[in-house]
Amino acid sequence: MKDTTRLIIVGGFLGAGKTTLLFNATQRLMEEGKRVGLVTNDQASELVDTSFLLRTKVDVAEVSGSCFCCNYQGFIDSVYQVKHDATADVIIAEPVGSCTDLSATLMQPLKENYSKDLLLSPLSVLADPVRLSDILNGGTAGLHPSAAYIFKKQLEESDIILISKADLLNENELDGLKQKVEAAYPFATVLAVSSKTGKGLQEWLKLLETNTNAGQRIVEIDYDTYAEGEAVLGWLNGSATLQGKQIDWNIFINDFLKRLAAKIDEKQIGVGHIKLLLENNQEYISGNITGSSKTLSIRGEVAKSNSAQLTINARVEIAHEKLDRLIKETLEVVSGTEIETTIKAWKYLSPGYPKPTHRYKNVFCLGKE
Repeated sequence: MKDTTRLIIVGGFLGAGKTTLLFNATQRLMEEGKRVGLVTNDQASELVDTSFLLRTKVDVAEVSGSCFCCNYQGFIDSVYQVKHDATADVIIAEPVGSCTDLSATLMQPLKENYSKDLLLSPLSVLADPVRLSDILNGGTAGLHPSAAYIFKKQLEESDIILISKADLLNENELDGLKQKVEAAYPFATVLAVSSKTGKGLQEWLKLLETNTNAGQRIVEIDYDTYAEGEAVLGWLNGSATLQGKQIDWNIFINDFLKRLAAKIDEKQIGVGHIKLLLENNQEYISGNITGSSKTLSIRGEVAKSNSAQLTINARVEIAHEKLDRLIKETLEVVSGTEIETTIKAWKYLSPGYPKPTHRYKNVFCLGKE
């Protein structure tokens, strides 16, 4: 096992594009000859993120059932599992998108207790440019005010703010947004990145590999507001086997997501993130909804076949029981009589009150115990 491994923690609200960025960052690091491991996190198992990231052919550990902060030992165990199994030079960890207070609950205890084994990089927080712009203008980015509170606190505690999906903006728009972010959060390094074009990726990775100014501030958190911000989201994770006769899965996924997006628009439901992954051997289709139907995106393509594996994760501002019905009813309509669905695992819930294992009141300075 390597003596020292660099640990990169990448936070950011639901739908910011963290998993895609991690996929591309992993590929880039591997091309440089580095051994990489990944740790994912969610309130339940059956993660799209884990299934998707396994396609990088690296070791992936999953902490499910609670956030890293509330299952700190589970997080540490997963980090060391990947460190051992992958003999990793770099481990990238992605916390739950509705999680904040990472500096106080993760970064400080890591610095105090594991600095001999883990070289901690600055805390990066990824932000969707549309939501970020609305938040900076005093809005809530289409979210419940308490969910928007989490978004803001993530930015406040960051060492690096990454404006994601930079390809969606022209240069003038991007420069203007970057200036606003720098003015609002002068303590953070602000970069623009695009998983689609690769913009800013190398600059970000270089900064992470050469900088150890991690967890430089602890922010005040109203845990009642934080808890409400998580609880307003219904949470669903499910996986199923789909079977039929030479089904065109591309049409199936398009139909499913468009119908789902239309229902969300009709009911004016706030969306944290809906993501799915349909796999057919080595081929896959991934789909995302991060707000209204305008945010729907699909990538990938699979050949017709008799079966496929579907994984779906949804975080939506309705009761989890209603979210369950919404997903299942849409799936039933699109499947019709041609496709038989066999549920492998299915869980829907509302997250409980966050109770972190540790919460430091002050920044821990290495070498100044």
